[in-house]
Formats: sequence, C-alpha cells, structure tokens
Amino acid sequence: MPKRVSGRTRASVSRSTTDTDDYHQPNNMRSRSNSGVKLDNYARIVHQTILRHQDPVTGLLPASGDQPDAWVRDNVYSILSVWALSLAYRKNADRDEDKAKAYELEQSVVKLMRGVLQCIMRQLDKVEKFKYTKSTMDCLHAKYNTRTCATVVGDDQWGHLQVDATSLFLLFLAQMTASGLHIVYTQDEVDVVQNLMFYIEAAYKVADYGMWERGDKTNQGIPELNASSIGMAKAALEALDELNLFGAGGGPGSVVHALADDIQHCQSILNSMLPRASMSKEVDAGVLSIISYPAFAVEDISIVNITKEKIISKLQGRYGCCRFLRDGHKTPKEDPNRLYYESAELKLFENIECEWPLFWTYLILDGVFTNSPEQVQEYRDALEGILIKQKDGICLLPELYSVPPDRVDEEYVNPHSVERVPLGKLPLKWGQSLYVLGSLLAEGFLAPGEIDPLNRRFSTIPKPDVVVQVSILAENEEIQELLMKNGIEVETIADIHPIHVQPARVLSHIYARLGRNQRLGLTGRPYRRIGCLGTSKFYVIRNTIFAFTPQFIDHQQFYLALDNQMIVDMLRTDLSYLSSRWRMTGRPTVTFPISQTMLTEDHSDLDPAVLATLKKLQDGYYGGARIQTGKLSEFLTTSCFAKLSFLDASKHAGGMGREQDDDDDYGCFAEHGMTFNGEADDLAQYLDQLLITANPSRGSKVRGDSGGLDRFKAAATKTKDMVSLMHKAKELHLHNAHLYLPTKLFRSPQPSLHLTLTDSSAPHTSQFPQVVVTSECNLPRDSSGDIDYNSLVQLLRDTHSLPDQADILYILFKDKGMEWDTRLHGKGSTVRSLLTDLYVKAGDLKHWGLIRMISGILRKKVEELDWACSDLLAHQKHLTVGLPPEPREKTITAPIPPDKLAMLIDEASENNITIAILTQEIMVYLAMNMRTQPSLFSEMYRLRIGLIIQVMATELAQSLNCSGEEATESLMSLSPSELKILLHHILSGKEFGVQRSVRSVDAGASPAISIHEVGNVGATKSERAGISKLKSDMRMLEEHRLSWSQQRQSLTPHSLDMEHIESGRIWWVALTGTRTGVKRL
Repeated sequence: MPKRVSGRTRASVSRSTTDTDDYHQPNNMRSRSNSGVKLDNYARIVHQTILRHQDPVTGLLPASGDQPDAWVRDNVYSILSVWALSLAYRKNADRDEDKAKAYELEQSVVKLMRGVLQCIMRQLDKVEKFKYTKSTMDCLHAKYNTRTCATVVGDDQWGHLQVDATSLFLLFLAQMTASGLHIVYTQDEVDVVQNLMFYIEAAYKVADYGMWERGDKTNQGIPELNASSIGMAKAALEALDELNLFGAGGGPGSVVHALADDIQHCQSILNSMLPRASMSKEVDAGVLSIISYPAFAVEDISIVNITKEKIISKLQGRYGCCRFLRDGHKTPKEDPNRLYYESAELKLFENIECEWPLFWTYLILDGVFTNSPEQVQEYRDALEGILIKQKDGICLLPELYSVPPDRVDEEYVNPHSVERVPLGKLPLKWGQSLYVLGSLLAEGFLAPGEIDPLNRRFSTIPKPDVVVQVSILAENEEIQELLMKNGIEVETIADIHPIHVQPARVLSHIYARLGRNQRLGLTGRPYRRIGCLGTSKFYVIRNTIFAFTPQFIDHQQFYLALDNQMIVDMLRTDLSYLSSRWRMTGRPTVTFPISQTMLTEDHSDLDPAVLATLKKLQDGYYGGARIQTGKLSEFLTTSCFAKLSFLDASKHAGGMGREQDDDDDYGCFAEHGMTFNGEADDLAQYLDQLLITANPSRGSKVRGDSGGLDRFKAAATKTKDMVSLMHKAKELHLHNAHLYLPTKLFRSPQPSLHLTLTDSSAPHTSQFPQVVVTSECNLPRDSSGDIDYNSLVQLLRDTHSLPDQADILYILFKDKGMEWDTRLHGKGSTVRSLLTDLYVKAGDLKHWGLIRMISGILRKKVEELDWACSDLLAHQKHLTVGLPPEPREKTITAPIPPDKLAMLIDEASENNITIAILTQEIMVYLAMNMRTQPSLFSEMYRLRIGLIIQVMATELAQSLNCSGEEATESLMSLSPSELKILLHHILSGKEFGVQRSVRSVDAGASPAISIHEVGNVGATKSERAGISKLKSDMRMLEEHRLSWSQQRQSLTPHSLDMEHIESGRIWWVALTGTRTGVKRL
C-alpha cells in the first residue's frame, strides 16, 4: 500500500457537497436523490476545473494560466471526465433537467474533439509527408493555439513527433463514436481520419519523442522507439477498424479500415520491448496507459502483470509515481533555462525524481477494470491524503510533488523520507479528469463497459485455437495432373470462377486508394506490402469475391521467392503466425498456387521440398498450426470476409455510376478514376481495368488454356499510356513501383531480349564464340581507344553466356546509366529493361550469384527491410552495416525509413552491390531468427552484419579449402535457404559441413553448394535409411544383452557388446564422416 504524507488533511469529495456554486444548482423546491446530488457535485468540480477553461470558439483547453497552448494529449484526457459525466447523467437522470445537462456535456465533448480535428486538418500537408518520410520535421504538432488552432512553435523547436498523442485522439474518437456521439460530420473528415490511421500504422518502426516529449532518457532530443506510442497506436487501429464514423446512420462509405498486419507488427514489437519502455528507459509509469485503461494494448496477461509490478516497485513513492528513473523534470537540480541536459547530468537526479499523483489515478482505473476493489480503495485513500482542498471545498490534483531545494542532500541519503511540496499545474487537468472518472466508476455511477463500448478491456482473455484453411491451386492443367499423380487433388485457377485470385501486390495497389481525397491533397495509403493476415481473407469488391496469394511467393518483390525451399520455410512461418495471431471473425484462408517455378528442372515432377510440404498440409498439422485443406468454394462459409466499399463505382461519382451488370464496359469506370491536378489518375485506371478483366461478363466461361500466371501477374489488357504510369507513380511517392505492378507495365514495348542460352540438356556446340568480359582489356575499342559501346551491344546480342551478358550490362549501366537506350530491338531497349529481362532468366536457372548481382544493380529492396530492422532494435540490439572497421561500418540505434535505410546500407557498403544486397538479405534472416529463436541472441548486444558476412566467407574458405575470392563467390552463389541455414549454424555454434554438388551444372550457372549439419553430410536417402536400421538393430542388441545378463549372471558378454557397438560406430563414421568428437569439415 502506498505511503501517505503523515498529518496531511484528508480531502474527501463528499465533504464538498454542501458548498454552493452557480453552476447547475439543484432546484431546492424539488426532491433530489442522493445519487443526483453526488452527480451535481461532480458536475461542479468538472465545471470549475475543466469546462470553465474551454475556449468558446475552438473548444480546446489551455494547459494552464501560464501555458495557454492546447496539448493534444492533455485535451483528450481532460475531456474524459466530461464524457463520463454525460454518460452518468443520461443513465441516472432523475429529471428532464438531467437529460438536458447530459446533452450539454456531450456537446462540450464533441466541441473539443472537433477542435482537435480542426487543428489536425490545418496540417494535412504534414500528414501526407509523414506517411512517406517518417521525419520528425514532417509530423503533426503536439500543441496548438487554443484560440485559433494554429501552430505555436516551429517544427524543430519542440519534440512534436508523439505518436501516442495522435493515437489517443483516434482511440477516443472511436470509443465516443461507439457510445453514440457524432464527432465526424462529412466524408472529407472520414478521409482525414483514414489518413491519420495511415499516419500511425507504422508506429512499430517510428522513433518518436514519447509522451514526455523528451526522446530518450538523456533528454538530448534523440527520438527512440517507445512502448507507449506503439501500444496506443495498436489500440487506436484496432478500435477504428471497420468502424462507421457516422454512427448507426452511416453508410459503407463512412467505414474506415486498418490492416491487421500493421496491428500485429505493433503487438510483436510491444511484447518484445515490455517491461522496458524504450531502449533508454528500463521502466516508465506512462506504460500504465497501454497495459490497462485506456489502451488495453497487451494481450499477454503475464506481461501486463510483470510490467505493472515493475512500475510499482521501481517508481512508486509517497506522493505518486516517478515518470521514470533519473527524471530531472522540475527537480531542484534541473536548470530550467536549458532545453536539453548535459551528457553526464542524469546522475544528479537519482533518488530525487518528482512524484506524480497522476499515476495513482491510472491504478484506480486499473483496479476497476480488473475487478480489484482493494486496489481501488488503496489508491483512492492514498490520493485523498495528497489532494489540495480549495476554499470552495473542491479538491485539486497537483501536477507533481518535488523535494524542497534545502533538503535535497537528505533525500539523497534516505530516499522517500523528506516531506515534498506540490509544484506545477494546479490542477493538472489530465490527472483531475482521470480522478473524477475513477470516482464515478468506483462509486457505481458508471459500469466499465460504458466508457469502453468497444470492449478493449477483454484483450487479455485467451482466444480459441485457430484452424488455418489452405487451398492449393494449380497454375494449369499440366501441374494439376502432376499433383494428381502424387495423390493431391486440387483445382486450377480456371476452375474457381466466380472467385478471382490475384497476387498480394494487387491488394497493396487496391488499398492505396483507400482514403484518397483530391480536395484535401491526400493520396491514401502508401504503397506497402500486405502481410499474411491481410491476404488470408476473402474480399468483396464491387460484388465480386477476390482471394489473394501470399506476398512471399511473388518473385517480383525480391528474389527470395525464387527459392522453393525458402518458399516452404516462409509458408511454415506464415501458417504458424496465422495460428497464433489471428484475431478476426472467421478462419484465415491461405491461397497457395503451384506454378512452373515449383517444378523440378526437367518439369517432370514437383520440387521435392514443395511436394513434401503439400503432403504434410494434408495431414492436418504443419508448422505448429492446425490445417484444413480444401477448395476455395468450400471455405466461403467459414472464412473471414472484408467488403471494400471504397472501391464502389458510385462512391466518387455522386451515386451516378452504372450498375455492376454493365461493368464489362471500361467507360463506366472512367468516372471512378480519381483526378489530381486535372489529369486522369493512370493508376486508378489500371485498377479499374484490372477489375474488369478479372470479372468476365455474366454467363461467359473462364478460359484457362493460356498463361495461367497471367491472372497472378494481373496484367491489364488496356491502358492508355503505360509509360505514364511510372511518372505518375513518382508523383505519388510510389516506392518500388515495379514490385507492386506487373513488370511488363514498366517495360518499353520492344520484344523480349531473347538472349541466347546454353541448352543444359545437351553439350555446348554453339556457333557463337565464347565472350569473356573479365577486364576492360577485352572490351571493343574505337579508333580513339575508347570503349565502342555499339560493338559492346552487338556482343551482348551474340553472347550466350549469362555471366557475360551480366558483365556487359553492368559496364553499360556504370558508364551510360540505367536509362540508356541500347536500341537492341529498336527504340526503348534500355539498360534497365534488359537487366530486368536478364533477372528473370537468371531466376529460371537459379543462378543465385547473378540474381543477387542484378538485384543490386536494379536497387531492389526487401519490402520488409525496415520492419526487420525495427524488430531487431526492439529486442534491445544495435545494428551495424558495412564491413568493419568504422567509419565505414555504420551503427543503427533507432528505426529509420526504408529509403534512408537502403541509402545507409549503400553508403556503408561503399556502393559494393554484393555487400549491399547480402546485408539486406542477412538482416531479414536475423529478424526471422529473432522472432523464432530469440535465445540465439541472448548474449549479443550489437549485431554486426558486415562482420557476419566476413565470418561466413571465412567459414566457407576453410571448409572448401579455397581462396577468399572463391569463398566470396561461393557465398554469393548459395541459395537463399542455404544462406539462411549457414547463418543459423554460425549463430547457434552448431557444427556444419559444406559440400559441393557432384551433379552436372548448367553452363553459366554457379556450382551448387549445400550446407548440412555435420551429422548429415553426404548421407543419401538410402544411406539414412541404413543408418536408421543400424540404430534399430543396436537397440535390439542392447535389449537382448540386458535380458541375457539377467539370466546368466556368471557370463560377461560386455566385450562382445562393445565390439558390436564399436563396429556400428565405424559404420556410422564411414557413412556420415562424423565421430563422437566432431570437428568442422
């Protein structure tokens, strides 16, 4: 129980009920119930401490008389007591006057919330910029002018980036709307709220200044990941998802949407951070707002309890709780004339941190929601001892209690022993409001569900087990027959009509239209990948059912999808993730297509890894998840559905759009295409055409005889000007547009390169001479000695070697640039288009060295790179990129936007495309291992990716007994799955072996290298079966020996048994190359 100040007068709310005031006095001529009298008293308190300060024009509340600005966070918390009081009056109304009073209070709440919304709408340009830059200079401001809603301080003069403040506003916008208040009036405001959700959806990778506006603990203006911001953003997104902002009278156009993957990313990072509040703060009392009311953001009750206990044990004192350890705010040792602290100044504040009664109000609310009356009474009693009673009988909650300057030394020696004095705002409106809210709940005027209509308080209740539904589709009839031969019955893409299947990047493109508003200059959601939670639902778009394939099978995103073993690993991970993180109504449904790339090299059968996975899926349990396989049509009644009404043709056409039956005519969708700057939005037209081509006329049969992958690649058959799409994408800040839209859209209209390749099934007998471009000495020259680029292009046309083609294109890229037109097939044959074509061909041959090289040249980026970086940082790890030593090696201590992260990697790699692309790949693998096996990193504080690359190359050099250059080439030639295995073995310290393939290798392809655990090196399937038989025989022999020993005590067959065992060991060594004391191969 918290200690109270001895001798202090205990101020009770009930004592002030006899005091008089002009605000809402009860009519003495009429009878009044006891509850009505108490409510009137609370109304008087709320009026005197909060409502009388509300600006009559904007509805905003100033912080205090000395601080006239309106803070977003303080305003939202301050109005909660008014909202709660209105609900209490409406519930306990004795007279008509009480209903009128409830309405008046409700309108005061609406006025303030709309005031905050008006402040935000004056900064929509910042909302739009921040969605892409995540910069502290492009964020919404934390405080505004109370009278005008204007900004009051410069972008760089305050720690404005406070994701929790914006999220808190959105959370209570949702809760108040669900309670019946009408805060959002127009469709424009709906779009603003939708874009604010995009503003906060990436909170898990945004370093901000936190709820104390100071950044990290050192108070030097350094932003960092804050658990309070991530948790509040998660709560706001969950609360707003599928909410109609117009209330019961709204239509589908006023519904806002959140993406489940962003919510779960926040959850994952939050769980990994708590009970720490950030990298610099081991504990922070502000986290109470996310583990309990109002956010209830944490689902694991054990994390909630651990965090709460740590806050109480580390921060609680006699007057409240400290914000965090070594907090210097308003302590006698703080210099009020400096904005920031010196580097070693924090030690001065140890044991004299100010104590805030505010946090006891959170603990009162926590006791109410956890049904702990003892906790509620404990902290109410404690608060009564430190409230300051005014002459009019109203009790005020001070901002904080500080150690008197003349008793600092005494407090240093004996913490919590000195009588403290109140400082700061009196009252702190934020704390006063929560105190009144807690009192109304504790005294029964309100039930917890009335101030939590969206039921966030049930977040810690265990969820039922999830069954993941998997529908396997064949790209064409040939693959369907191969699957049938292996006992797997599936449908083809043509068989599933009227359900339409599209790749995940199309869903990203669709969601990019959500929240677009031409008048406000809002472009909607940034073009980002959709995770497995988003693609595991059915979508209804213009009365058509769509299913989407997982992102990880789209090789246009990144080359990891070209490795079938990697696809299998990522499928297992996604199924396990769905099983543990699915929270939506209905079951998740994974649409898994089998394409040509998942066949063996001769296309005679399925890849063994894929086939084994498909059979395991049919067993009903895979990757720790319960699985049910079947047809898509069979899952319609049990799956999760989302209706994307924002794509309805009438939404932006004033309801004048044509009926769905006529949607086979492209003209009807021209009205729907949004316009910016008076020009048609080509991206919108592309999407409209996609919906048309994917939705055949009623009665027509879907043909599946040509190009099964055409559906997956979502290629539009009509576009006005495909080249203009890329320019429009740049205007809309579309990053990596080629990853989301079909590659063919961004190629010039020349035919494919048709590079001459060696036939892997026949000896090399090409009539063309072998061109080896190993140095500039071999390059064609003109009469002046310069490189003859026209002859070099002719060499490119003639050569059949993939590495030589890559070398030539690299030289052209380096000397001429990516957009140089080679005119190989007429106008438009740019270096970029030829490299893209070569990337596809290298992918078909699984030439990983070339794939990585071309990916580096094309500046391909893993879309989840910044998420992987944030995930590692959230586990309190620092990252370095680039080869040692510094300054080449760069350290990452806080999340940064994806473009800046890619630039940093390029800079640290000194523009070495090999190092840069490997850095991206390894960062993703480290994050995968961190999520599945965090114990691998238990003793690591800094993850040096450049050093990891060096160690990998060194291990390969030792294992293969080759030079460093050959080892680097071998490292680049590893498949993604083998590279991931090698990284895991190095991290875990397991012994492993490296083996070159003895199979014949395609011309131009890299020698195959495989990584094995040392016990499995070289063992074939039949040999492994023999080893298993040997183990079985040895067990039987041991059992026989024990039985014989019991019958014949006089005999000692020990030596015979040992002889058999030793012979078995010799056989084992012969088969596997290992002994009991293993060594690295």
